[in-house]
Amino acid sequence: MRKYLTDYRNYIKELLSDDETDFEALAKEHLVKIQFFQHERLVHLIVMVLFALMTLGTLIAFVVTEAVGLLVMSVLFVGLLIPYIRHYYFLENQTQELYKDYDEILKKLGKL
Repeated sequence: MRKYLTDYRNYIKELLSDDETDFEALAKEHLVKIQFFQHERLVHLIVMVLFALMTLGTLIAFVVTEAVGLLVMSVLFVGLLIPYIRHYYFLENQTQELYKDYDEILKKLGKL
């Protein structure tokens, strides 16, 4: 997803610099892409929150029961949680950049 989103943003930047672009069609296409990326962002937010809850739950269970297996499990969850946080951070920031790209398209159309 990271490469796809990066490639798409580069594609939009190229089209924004070309005055021959059909900005009306680009605006419609771009809104659809924004919806796709928003959905992807929501799914990753849900997964990230679930991993955070599982991590917290296993840590609390470890403190209560002192079972070493739960500590190992929580360390594994943290190992998965960190990449999810990084990926969600990327998706969040790039989706906000897509909003700015859409504003640029609207400026080209004279609507902003």
